[in-house]
Amino acid sequence: MKGTERRHLKTDQLVHGMQGAVAFLRKWRSQIVLAGVLILALGAVFAGLRVIRAEQAKSRSRTVSEILALRADLPKVPENAAKLEALAGKGKSGRLASLSLATYWMEQGRTDKAEAALSSIKDTGRDFQYYQVKSLQAEIALAKGDLDGALAILAKIVEENPKDYLLDSVLFRQAEALELKGKEAEALALYKKLQTEYPQSYYGYEASLKAVRMEGKPGAAALNSSPNGL
Repeated sequence: MKGTERRHLKTDQLVHGMQGAVAFLRKWRSQIVLAGVLILALGAVFAGLRVIRAEQAKSRSRTVSEILALRADLPKVPENAAKLEALAGKGKSGRLASLSLATYWMEQGRTDKAEAALSSIKDTGRDFQYYQVKSLQAEIALAKGDLDGALAILAKIVEENPKDYLLDSVLFRQAEALELKGKEAEALALYKKLQTEYPQSYYGYEASLKAVRMEGKPGAAALNSSPNGL
Protein backbone atom coordinates (compact mmCIF):
# COMPACT_ATOMS: atom_id res chain seq x y z
CA MET A 1 0.00 0.00 0.00
CA LYS A 2 2.73 2.38 0.92
CA GLY A 3 4.34 1.93 -2.49
CA THR A 4 1.01 2.57 -4.22
CA GLU A 5 0.42 5.70 -2.13
CA ARG A 6 3.88 7.02 -2.97
CA ARG A 7 3.25 6.48 -6.69
CA HIS A 8 -0.11 8.29 -6.41
CA LEU A 9 1.58 11.11 -4.51
CA LYS A 10 4.27 11.53 -7.17
CA THR A 11 1.61 11.41 -9.90
CA ASP A 12 -0.42 14.07 -8.12
CA GLN A 13 2.69 16.26 -7.71
CA LEU A 14 3.48 15.88 -11.40
CA VAL A 15 -0.09 16.73 -12.38
CA HIS A 16 -0.16 19.75 -10.08
CA GLY A 17 3.22 20.86 -11.42
CA MET A 18 2.04 20.60 -15.02
CA GLN A 19 -1.18 22.39 -14.19
CA GLY A 20 0.81 25.16 -12.51
CA ALA A 21 3.07 25.48 -15.53
CA VAL A 22 0.08 25.60 -17.87
CA ALA A 23 -1.57 28.23 -15.71
CA PHE A 24 1.64 30.26 -15.62
CA LEU A 25 1.97 30.07 -19.39
CA ARG A 26 -1.65 31.10 -19.89
CA LYS A 27 -1.28 34.05 -17.50
CA TRP A 28 2.01 35.34 -18.91
CA ARG A 29 1.68 34.09 -22.49
CA SER A 30 1.72 37.50 -24.14
CA GLN A 31 4.74 38.64 -22.11
CA ILE A 32 6.61 35.40 -22.85
CA VAL A 33 5.86 35.69 -26.56
CA LEU A 34 7.00 39.32 -26.51
CA ALA A 35 10.23 38.40 -24.71
CA GLY A 36 10.88 35.69 -27.26
CA VAL A 37 10.32 38.09 -30.11
CA LEU A 38 12.68 40.62 -28.51
CA ILE A 39 15.39 37.98 -28.04
CA LEU A 40 15.08 36.94 -31.68
CA ALA A 41 15.13 40.58 -32.80
CA LEU A 42 18.24 41.32 -30.72
CA GLY A 43 19.93 38.24 -32.09
CA ALA A 44 19.17 39.40 -35.63
CA VAL A 45 20.52 42.89 -34.85
CA PHE A 46 23.76 41.53 -33.40
CA ALA A 47 24.18 39.17 -36.33
CA GLY A 48 23.61 42.09 -38.70
CA LEU A 49 26.18 44.22 -36.87
CA ARG A 50 28.77 41.44 -37.14
CA VAL A 51 28.16 41.22 -40.88
CA ILE A 52 28.43 45.01 -41.28
CA ARG A 53 31.66 45.16 -39.27
CA ALA A 54 33.13 42.30 -41.25
CA GLU A 55 32.28 44.08 -44.50
CA GLN A 56 33.74 47.34 -43.19
CA ALA A 57 36.95 45.57 -42.21
CA LYS A 58 37.18 44.01 -45.69
CA SER A 59 36.56 47.39 -47.28
CA ARG A 60 39.30 49.06 -45.18
CA SER A 61 41.70 46.22 -46.00
CA ARG A 62 41.04 46.68 -49.72
CA THR A 63 41.55 50.45 -49.40
CA VAL A 64 44.82 50.04 -47.49
CA SER A 65 46.08 47.58 -50.13
CA GLU A 66 45.13 50.05 -52.85
CA ILE A 67 46.95 52.92 -51.08
CA LEU A 68 50.11 50.85 -50.62
CA ALA A 69 50.07 49.77 -54.26
CA LEU A 70 49.57 53.36 -55.46
CA ARG A 71 52.43 54.55 -53.25
CA ALA A 72 54.77 51.80 -54.46
CA ASP A 73 54.14 52.72 -58.11
CA LEU A 74 54.10 56.48 -57.55
CA PRO A 75 57.72 57.16 -58.67
CA LYS A 76 56.95 55.48 -62.01
CA VAL A 77 53.31 56.57 -62.25
CA PRO A 78 52.99 60.23 -61.16
CA GLU A 79 49.27 60.11 -61.92
CA ASN A 80 48.87 58.06 -58.74
CA ALA A 81 49.31 61.27 -56.72
CA ALA A 82 45.84 62.43 -57.76
CA LYS A 83 44.38 59.07 -56.76
CA LEU A 84 46.04 59.26 -53.34
CA GLU A 85 44.70 62.78 -52.89
CA ALA A 86 41.20 61.47 -53.59
CA LEU A 87 41.65 58.69 -51.04
CA ALA A 88 43.10 61.06 -48.44
CA GLY A 89 39.69 62.32 -47.43
CA LYS A 90 38.00 58.94 -47.17
CA GLY A 91 37.39 57.27 -43.81
CA LYS A 92 39.96 55.80 -41.46
CA SER A 93 42.38 55.00 -44.27
CA GLY A 94 42.63 58.65 -45.26
CA ARG A 95 45.58 59.32 -42.96
CA LEU A 96 47.61 56.57 -44.59
CA ALA A 97 46.93 58.07 -48.03
CA SER A 98 47.97 61.53 -46.82
CA LEU A 99 51.12 60.18 -45.18
CA SER A 100 52.06 58.19 -48.27
CA LEU A 101 51.63 61.28 -50.41
CA ALA A 102 53.58 63.49 -47.99
CA THR A 103 56.55 61.12 -47.85
CA TYR A 104 56.62 60.99 -51.64
CA TRP A 105 56.67 64.77 -51.92
CA MET A 106 59.48 64.96 -49.35
CA GLU A 107 61.49 62.53 -51.46
CA GLN A 108 60.94 64.87 -54.39
CA GLY A 109 62.04 67.88 -52.34
CA ARG A 110 58.56 69.42 -52.48
CA THR A 111 58.11 70.48 -48.88
CA ASP A 112 55.17 72.70 -49.82
CA LYS A 113 53.20 69.78 -51.22
CA ALA A 114 54.25 67.52 -48.34
CA GLU A 115 53.03 70.10 -45.85
CA ALA A 116 49.75 70.46 -47.73
CA ALA A 117 49.24 66.70 -47.70
CA LEU A 118 49.73 66.56 -43.92
CA SER A 119 47.45 69.54 -43.28
CA SER A 120 44.36 67.46 -44.05
CA ILE A 121 45.14 64.93 -41.29
CA LYS A 122 43.13 65.30 -38.11
CA ASP A 123 44.50 64.44 -34.67
CA THR A 124 42.96 61.06 -33.82
CA GLY A 125 45.03 60.11 -30.80
CA ARG A 126 48.59 59.09 -30.02
CA ASP A 127 48.89 56.08 -32.31
CA PHE A 128 51.69 55.02 -34.65
CA GLN A 129 50.52 57.14 -37.56
CA TYR A 130 50.23 60.19 -35.28
CA TYR A 131 53.96 59.99 -34.54
CA GLN A 132 54.72 59.39 -38.20
CA VAL A 133 52.94 62.65 -38.96
CA LYS A 134 54.83 64.52 -36.23
CA SER A 135 58.19 63.14 -37.38
CA LEU A 136 57.45 64.18 -40.94
CA GLN A 137 56.41 67.64 -39.77
CA ALA A 138 59.77 67.96 -38.01
CA GLU A 139 61.56 66.83 -41.18
CA ILE A 140 59.68 69.48 -43.16
CA ALA A 141 60.64 72.13 -40.60
CA LEU A 142 64.30 71.06 -40.90
CA ALA A 143 64.15 71.26 -44.68
CA LYS A 144 62.71 74.78 -44.43
CA GLY A 145 65.43 75.87 -42.01
CA ASP A 146 63.11 76.16 -39.03
CA LEU A 147 65.48 74.48 -36.59
CA ASP A 148 63.70 75.62 -33.43
CA GLY A 149 60.35 74.41 -34.76
CA ALA A 150 61.83 71.02 -35.66
CA LEU A 151 63.50 70.66 -32.27
CA ALA A 152 60.25 71.51 -30.45
CA ILE A 153 58.35 68.78 -32.32
CA LEU A 154 61.11 66.21 -31.84
CA ALA A 155 61.56 67.00 -28.14
CA LYS A 156 57.82 66.47 -27.62
CA ILE A 157 57.97 63.03 -29.24
CA VAL A 158 60.96 62.03 -27.11
CA GLU A 159 59.18 63.30 -24.00
CA GLU A 160 56.07 61.22 -24.75
CA ASN A 161 58.28 58.18 -25.50
CA PRO A 162 55.67 56.17 -27.43
CA LYS A 163 55.89 52.42 -26.90
CA ASP A 164 55.14 51.44 -30.48
CA TYR A 165 57.30 54.01 -32.25
CA LEU A 166 61.08 53.66 -32.48
CA LEU A 167 62.89 56.86 -31.59
CA ASP A 168 66.03 56.30 -33.68
CA SER A 169 64.86 58.55 -36.53
CA VAL A 170 63.62 61.15 -34.04
CA LEU A 171 66.95 61.26 -32.17
CA PHE A 172 68.86 61.43 -35.45
CA ARG A 173 66.81 64.44 -36.61
CA GLN A 174 67.35 66.02 -33.21
CA ALA A 175 71.11 65.58 -33.52
CA GLU A 176 71.07 67.01 -37.05
CA ALA A 177 69.14 70.09 -35.91
CA LEU A 178 71.47 70.63 -32.96
CA GLU A 179 74.50 70.29 -35.21
CA LEU A 180 73.06 72.87 -37.61
CA LYS A 181 72.45 75.22 -34.68
CA GLY A 182 76.11 74.93 -33.75
CA LYS A 183 75.45 72.86 -30.64
CA GLU A 184 77.96 70.22 -31.69
CA ALA A 185 78.62 68.74 -28.23
CA GLU A 186 74.93 67.97 -27.76
CA ALA A 187 74.67 66.67 -31.31
CA LEU A 188 77.67 64.37 -30.84
CA ALA A 189 76.22 63.02 -27.60
CA LEU A 190 73.01 62.10 -29.43
CA TYR A 191 74.90 60.48 -32.31
CA LYS A 192 76.80 58.36 -29.80
CA LYS A 193 73.57 57.49 -28.02
CA LEU A 194 72.14 56.27 -31.32
CA GLN A 195 75.33 54.36 -32.08
CA THR A 196 75.06 52.55 -28.75
CA GLU A 197 71.31 52.00 -28.43
CA TYR A 198 70.41 51.36 -32.09
CA PRO A 199 73.55 49.73 -33.53
CA GLN A 200 71.63 47.62 -36.07
CA SER A 201 69.38 50.36 -37.43
CA TYR A 202 69.98 52.62 -40.42
CA TYR A 203 70.02 55.71 -38.19
CA GLY A 204 72.40 54.04 -35.75
CA TYR A 205 74.81 53.38 -38.60
CA GLU A 206 74.48 56.90 -39.99
CA ALA A 207 74.97 58.32 -36.48
CA SER A 208 78.22 56.35 -36.10
CA LEU A 209 79.52 57.89 -39.33
CA LYS A 210 78.51 61.35 -38.12
CA ALA A 211 80.22 60.79 -34.77
CA VAL A 212 83.46 59.67 -36.44
CA ARG A 213 83.39 62.69 -38.71
CA MET A 214 82.75 65.11 -35.84
CA GLU A 215 85.42 63.58 -33.64
CA GLY A 216 87.93 63.82 -36.47
CA LYS A 217 87.49 67.58 -36.76
CA PRO A 218 90.14 69.95 -35.28
CA GLY A 219 89.32 70.84 -31.69
CA ALA A 220 87.01 67.85 -31.34
CA ALA A 221 88.24 67.08 -27.80
CA ALA A 222 85.95 69.77 -26.43
CA LEU A 223 82.92 68.02 -27.90
CA ASN A 224 83.16 64.96 -25.68
CA SER A 225 81.53 66.63 -22.68
CA SER A 226 77.87 67.44 -23.25
CA PRO A 227 76.21 70.08 -21.05
CA ASN A 228 73.08 67.92 -20.97
CA GLY A 229 74.91 64.75 -20.00
CA LEU A 230 73.47 62.82 -22.93
